[in-house]
Amino acid sequence: MCRWFAYISLTEPCLLSDVLITPANSISRQCSEHYLPGLLPHHGNEHLDDTSDELLRMRNSLLNMDGLGIAWYSEATASYVKHVTGPRPALYKSQSPPINDFNFKSLCNNTESHCVFAHIRASSGSVVTQVNSHPFVFGRHVFMHNGVISNFSTIRRTMTDLLSFDTYCNVLGSTDSEHAAALYMTNLTNGGGKETWEKPYPMKKMFEAMQKTVIQILQLQSSHLGESNTPNSLNFCTTDGTKLLAIRFRNHATQQPPSLYWSELAGRTLNTKYPGNPDSKDIENLEASFEAEKMGKHTIVASEPTTYDKKEWHLINRNCALMVDEDGVEKEVQIEYDQHLNAKDPKYDSKI
Repeated sequence: MCRWFAYISLTEPCLLSDVLITPANSISRQCSEHYLPGLLPHHGNEHLDDTSDELLRMRNSLLNMDGLGIAWYSEATASYVKHVTGPRPALYKSQSPPINDFNFKSLCNNTESHCVFAHIRASSGSVVTQVNSHPFVFGRHVFMHNGVISNFSTIRRTMTDLLSFDTYCNVLGSTDSEHAAALYMTNLTNGGGKETWEKPYPMKKMFEAMQKTVIQILQLQSSHLGESNTPNSLNFCTTDGTKLLAIRFRNHATQQPPSLYWSELAGRTLNTKYPGNPDSKDIENLEASFEAEKMGKHTIVASEPTTYDKKEWHLINRNCALMVDEDGVEKEVQIEYDQHLNAKDPKYDSKI
């Protein structure tokens, strides 16, 4: 199962290497090592293989070796191009895992940003190529996904009929995730053209577009597959550089979605300008705690915690969205959808 990481702050930039490479459980290390408090055992001799949840074990035993991507926001374009205002995303993608990518390391060691998205991919069937790596960019908007749209090949053709012309043309790869990104942008802009991608939208509008995207996917599956459909894992995340929206979703009566955590404290531990040790596994990071007021307001959302202080992280509730507005205020809300669109997976139906 893929892994992703998102950082956003209006006042405090992060050095990309501080959050993506240096920590012992940075996203660069999550190709093969996983830390999931509240979901998997992490005590003494307990191991992933000891958990009774077959679905959790299957998801987290996979290697995320099918490519990486990062999108970070910069004001550079606005300084040179008159019609551009506000931050715009720069994008780097590779077929290589991050541990083997020299260019990725050099870029991260010398780049800071107030907003960055990073993703390592475990392919669910589509070809391993740069265009299929996340994140996906539509103007000033960035989108990424951890999980899978089940039976995507069955609904793909009908799903493309829902896309606006410009979002359809912006789909360069073959993944379910990029099609979901295009559907979200179609909903966000009411089917507008590329010029509508260049402006920010209110958080309420972003959430409504995201919820509509989820419901449309479920409805397409229901109409094409009926009772034979299987559950989706839809951990979506999007930003315009100043606001962030993430969801943790699976349409099953009992199964948990893939892991997703958020923190408003871990950034100070990761930032090398402040004292702290993100790799301390045994004690609360008191050294970093005293620096709380010195660092600006920030939020991290990630598939796995990147520090080992459990008090710094919150597991996003099942089938909920986390919204971070332009003032950095976080709010978690339930995703509303027709419960009749819950899918059954006979192999895992008895699992939690």
